[in-house]
This record gives sequence, C-alpha cells and structure tokens, in this order.
Amino acid sequence: MARRYDTNDATDRTTGLREAASAVRRGELVVLPTDTVYGIGADAFSSEAVSDLLEAKGRGRNMPTPVLIGSPNTLHGLVTDFSELAWELVDAFWPGALTLVAKHQPSLQWDLGDTRGTVAVRMPLHPVAIELLTEVGPMAVSSANLTGHPAPEDCDAAQEMLGDSVSVYLDGGPTPGNVPSSIVDVTREVPLLLREGAISADELRKVVPDLEVAN
Repeated sequence: MARRYDTNDATDRTTGLREAASAVRRGELVVLPTDTVYGIGADAFSSEAVSDLLEAKGRGRNMPTPVLIGSPNTLHGLVTDFSELAWELVDAFWPGALTLVAKHQPSLQWDLGDTRGTVAVRMPLHPVAIELLTEVGPMAVSSANLTGHPAPEDCDAAQEMLGDSVSVYLDGGPTPGNVPSSIVDVTREVPLLLREGAISADELRKVVPDLEVAN
C-alpha cells in the first residue's frame, strides 16, 4: 500500500522525507515534486530499482532515465570530460530547469538504460527534491506518468497513474507548470540544444553564444 505525505505540513514533511529516503535505500520507487513536473525516482545505482521505474512507466530501455542530484559538487564523481562551457551553464542555471547530457565516469556501476556512455543530469530548484537528494544521493528520476500520458503537475495525477507501484508519494502541491527542462548536450566541443523547454535558446546563448540547436 502506497503512503502519501503532505510536505507543506512540517510534521508530515519530516516523516515523509524520512520514509522516502528509507524506501529509496530499499530499492523502492518514490514520487517527488520538482520545479517542472512530478517525478518518479529510484536509487540511480540500483539497476533493479531503475528497471522497476521503467516498468512502472511502461517505458523501454531505449529511453534512459535522467539523474537528479542535490549539489553541483556531485558532478565530479559522475561525469568526465566536462568542459568549461558546461560548468558555466551549471553556474548560470542550476538549480533549475536545465538538463545537461554529459559523458559519465566509465567506472560507475549503474544501468540507466541504453545511455551509450552518457548521462542526462540536473539539479532541480525545489526544496523537497533537494532535501531528499542530499539525503540519498543521485536518483534516477523521470516524469511521474505512464508513457504517452501528460506529465503530472500534482500528486493526485501521479498517484492515479502509478498507484501502488510507488511506495511513497511526497505531495508538495501543484508544480509551477508542465514545461519540461531544456536539454543541452555538452559532450561536444560546441554545446547542442536537444530540447528547448523552460529555458529558451536565447537565454542559453547569453552564456554559450555559439550554442547550436538540433533540427
């Protein structure tokens, strides 16, 4: 039976974050609010938990799961060949709605799907998400919807779709909107905007004037 906690209530928030952290450490799934939409998350280093996440969404390995982190410093242990331009994007837009696709450290023992040696990583601008990520470390997090359905802007919508496949729901109220993060590939010499989301190409070009845009 899934448990749900109102993170706008101080007592419920404390209990909910403790229960969510315990669930993640047990390899279970949790739903959490972010600054874009609600996400379904799991321990990024548990291949079984990530597989359960993909199964809960009805999603294949060909669409690997992004990773959320609680601090830019975490990047040092996750990525390699991270350019100065990539760090400038981090400084300008994190925490926030910018996902960076980078080469992950070859030594990492994880399986996020068919990533071809890369990871899509983001630090969200949401206090509940940050607190959980700080407690448990990097999490594989995808939008908390069934594949093909709209990404949920509130906990009710997420729970209606995912039900008891999730152990703990953290209800932070409605999210600011359903605009997804912008995605920039920083594995190249010139960063490439793969998806324009909450942060426009014009805003990104203030930091990376030569930014290219995918067709």
